[in-house]
Amino acid sequence: MLSFFNVFCDINMLNVLFRFGLAFLLGGAIGMERSFKNRSAGFRTHILVTSAACVASMTGIYLYLNLKMPTDVSRIGAQIVSGLGFIGAGTIIVTKKPKVKGLSTAAGLWASGIVGVAVGAGFYEGAIVATIVVLLAQTLFSYAEQYIRTTPEFDITLRYQDRGALDEAMRYCKDHRLAILNLKVTGDMNDYKAKLTLLPKLRIDEARLFDHIRKIPGITEINKVNI
Repeated sequence: MLSFFNVFCDINMLNVLFRFGLAFLLGGAIGMERSFKNRSAGFRTHILVTSAACVASMTGIYLYLNLKMPTDVSRIGAQIVSGLGFIGAGTIIVTKKPKVKGLSTAAGLWASGIVGVAVGAGFYEGAIVATIVVLLAQTLFSYAEQYIRTTPEFDITLRYQDRGALDEAMRYCKDHRLAILNLKVTGDMNDYKAKLTLLPKLRIDEARLFDHIRKIPGITEINKVNI
C-alpha cells in the first residue's frame, strides 16, 4: 500500500469521511461518463451505489474490529456483489429487433459497487486503478469498438410450396456462413410462408443470396423484412 494511505487505515471519523469522499469521487467519475452519454443510470445512481457499497464494507470491518463480534468481514461485501446484479438488470432492455441494450451500463454499475467495496475495505489503490480501467473501457474503447466491422442480422420471408425447398434454402444459408437465429413457419399444404432471422458470420452479397434462393425449385417469393 502507498505510504500516503497508511494514515487512513483505521476506522475513525477522519477515515470514514475520507473513504466516503473517495467513493463519491470515484463513483461520480464513472457516473459522469454515463450521464454524458444519456444512459439510464447516470451520475447520481453511480454515486449512490459506490457510497452504499463503501459503508457496507466498512460496517463489516467495524463489527469485527470495534465491536469484537465473531463475524466474517467479507460476508457483507459478498452480498453486495450479488445484490448489484439485480440493480444492473434494471438497466438492460431488449429492443424489437431483438437487440440487447444497457449491458455496458449494468457492468459499470456492478464495477462501481466493487470500487465502493474496495474503498470501504481500505484498498484505495485497487479502487483508483479499477476506476481508471472502467473509464477507459467506457470512453476510449467505446470509440475503438465502432471501427470493428460487424454485419447485423436481418430477416427474410419465403413463400414456397414444397417443404424440401425450405430445407434447401436453409442448407444454402448454413453453407455460406449464415447462422439461422430464428425460424417461423405458417401456411397450409399448398402455400407455406417462413420467416428466417439470419446472422452473417462474414460479409455477404445479399443480391447474390436472394438470387440463388429465388431459383430454388418450389420457392415462389423471397423478400427482406425492413424494420
